[in-house]
Amino acid sequence: MRHVLVMTGASSVGLIAMFTVDVVDMFFITMLGEQRLVAAVGFAGTLLYFLLSLGIGLQIALGALVARAEGNQDRALAGRYCSSVLWFNALTVGLVAAIAWVWLPELLALLGASGDTLNYALAYSRIQLPAVPLLVLGMSLAAGLRAVGDARRSMYATLAGAGANAVLDPILIFYFGLGIEGAAWASVASRVVVVSYAAYVLFLKHRLPTRVSPAMIVADAPAIMLIAVPAVLTNLATPLGNSLLLRMMSQFGDSAVAASAVMGRLAPLAFAVVFAVSGAVGPIVGQNAGACRYDRVRQTLIDASKFVVLYVAVAWVLLWLVSDLVIAAFTASELAADLLAFYIHFLVGAFAFNGLLFVANASFNNLGRAYLATLFNYAKVFLGVVPAAYLGASLYGARGLMVGEVLGASLFGVLGMLSALALVARLERDYPPLPPVNP
Repeated sequence: MRHVLVMTGASSVGLIAMFTVDVVDMFFITMLGEQRLVAAVGFAGTLLYFLLSLGIGLQIALGALVARAEGNQDRALAGRYCSSVLWFNALTVGLVAAIAWVWLPELLALLGASGDTLNYALAYSRIQLPAVPLLVLGMSLAAGLRAVGDARRSMYATLAGAGANAVLDPILIFYFGLGIEGAAWASVASRVVVVSYAAYVLFLKHRLPTRVSPAMIVADAPAIMLIAVPAVLTNLATPLGNSLLLRMMSQFGDSAVAASAVMGRLAPLAFAVVFAVSGAVGPIVGQNAGACRYDRVRQTLIDASKFVVLYVAVAWVLLWLVSDLVIAAFTASELAADLLAFYIHFLVGAFAFNGLLFVANASFNNLGRAYLATLFNYAKVFLGVVPAAYLGASLYGARGLMVGEVLGASLFGVLGMLSALALVARLERDYPPLPPVNP
């Protein structure tokens, strides 16, 4: 539990800072007094989340490969993997971002954006898209720091980026009058800061990456893709599901989409610690699995699950207490206020089940069963969330959609954690722990 809390705590600080800036972004945009701007950020954010999810999947490969090599005390292999994955990630995301740029208007329209809302979303996305490779590179460098146990400096990188964003937001949005485009430029600047600091620490302090040739990158590609492909597919399930939900929500108007956009910023901030748990669990599981200590792997999953449930319960109570302030600050219409209040009061606690699936998926990715994470995420979206949300929207409108989404996600959160514990038991039976070394 101590190891989980230490790694989670360091990651949480950085994530809380980053998600706080996202919420402040939304607050500043809300102050402009136009629901279409908030809705535009919702549409653009959903599209950009596809690329972010691609990056999350790719950085999982870096963390898993480096952590395993470190656990096996092979620093040379860890350095080679680090360099190969960094090149692989940057090239892959750059190609996908270029394709998204070409089809940007069509993609946003497919999500349900139209009229002025579509134009605002285009302006915001055209600034953000070229910087997505920087975002993924920063995430990958931070994953490398966590894989060698330097969660503190990984946190500092995120804090530095969040600080730059927070300072530039009001300056660009209001002082220079750039509006929604100012928020986008502030985000780009923050990514430059994250990459600069994380690269400095990883290259000069840890001396982890090594010089690799194109032939070495190609040779390492199968090992990278063995983890990256299922991890990417796993992470793409969530934005795919979000896009379908946003499309359903758009039938209830811009105010409903605006409320959805606020929820999409509020939940990551409130539950940043839950996201951090999944990132912290991965290196712990990877290193202990590399040493065949499956008893520690199991205890890591149990302790992480306990912590997730307790944290979500506390966060739910705190959100309930400040709900009136949140609703007043981020909504400008009666429908948006009603949906946000319903979410905070009755649905937000179910995020604990998402947290259980996060932890389970992190264990799958680091135990050589990444395909199970893919299976559970897509099952959650297409067998749980989307059908239940569609039924709920048909019967009870926007509120019914939200309830269906929560119920579908909760079922697969429980099933995912049970499957992760079963996998650890099987691995422990087939690969018993090494005997302790005598002093």
